Amino acid sequence: MDTGTVVTPPYVAGPLELAPFRALRLDPSRVGDPASARLFARPFRSVAGRVRQWETQGHLLHESRPCLYLHEYTVNGVTVRGLVGALDVSRRATDPEQRAVLPHEGIYPAQADNLADRMHQMDLNPAPILLVQESPAPLRLLLRRQREAPPEVSFVDRAGWAHRLWTLHDPLVLETIAELLAPTTAVIADGHHRYAAYLRLQQRQPGPGFDQGLAMIVDHGDTPLFLGAIHRVLHGSSVDDVAVAARCVGIPTRPGHQSEALAALSPGVLVATDNDRWLRLDVGERVDRVEIEALHDRLVPALAHGPTRITHHHSAADALAHAGHADTTAILLPAPRFEQVQRVVQADRLFPEKATSFQPKPPLGVLLRRVHDEDGDPPSPPPRRVQRSRQRS
Repeated sequence: MDTGTVVTPPYVAGPLELAPFRALRLDPSRVGDPASARLFARPFRSVAGRVRQWETQGHLLHESRPCLYLHEYTVNGVTVRGLVGALDVSRRATDPEQRAVLPHEGIYPAQADNLADRMHQMDLNPAPILLVQESPAPLRLLLRRQREAPPEVSFVDRAGWAHRLWTLHDPLVLETIAELLAPTTAVIADGHHRYAAYLRLQQRQPGPGFDQGLAMIVDHGDTPLFLGAIHRVLHGSSVDDVAVAARCVGIPTRPGHQSEALAALSPGVLVATDNDRWLRLDVGERVDRVEIEALHDRLVPALAHGPTRITHHHSAADALAHAGHADTTAILLPAPRFEQVQRVVQADRLFPEKATSFQPKPPLGVLLRRVHDEDGDPPSPPPRRVQRSRQRS
């Protein structure tokens, strides 16, 4: 990852459009296999040829007609359903009211450029970005009716995930979905850098192909994604430093035992520890602010020492395992709520880096999109900047 400045990606303007496309589907026996991800590794410029070879060998199936897809997957008792199609990224919003796709984290420009180069060389969107919204009730009902028919595809992948796919191609159904989606917005749950790469590719070569990017829209009111916290470890800052900084900015603190502190972790409450001392921090619960904003905007700037760096950890156990060595302090955070995420993005703010963990994400290979397929045109030659990137690699 680039270590430069984090920036806000441009905003796609409404109406929100998810177009039918002719999907590529990896053979079910290969979905969920870690080796499948390596199929899309370097050299990226060879992937387009490899895709054609896999099709010939029967490892990739190409749908015969453009469709929207309803993809349902279940893992560890959690079921997620999403509408998959080609997201229109050809319009840019010039004011907040025009926004259709809402990022909640910033991006590193160099990383987005690298991903754009990869997708250009592959001529492929290898996985959908994950969007989430509270879909209109009529759309939820329409998709429920579509699921009354048997799925066209049903399988269990190599990792044990169960998948079901419905293809949506009836013109009236597609027209109704388009009308219901158009006035809505969707929050990016996963794939901020791929989203930014879509926009870079569209800016470089507007027109059929790069005017769209593969996306899945999940209805939070139907099958909500699990939204977890990503904890922090402050390297170079002690629990005492945290306590002093909290007092300076008016955050009440309360020392306690491990069991007391962990039991207190909840909306509006953080826990700081070096595995010896445990400190409760009451940052307050607000529907329009998230606890991690209080950490990064109020507490961290007030620290007298450090942090020399901040690391991110998806589990409390992992964060605690890194605390207590040479003035390292774990900060355990409560999971944000989706309505908080919505309030933050609607207020035109971004979360700090790696603030949310939406799970489970769809595995690679269930649905892929060849960029230059629907229009029948071959991929255009890469721009000169991409050629220089190839030479460096």
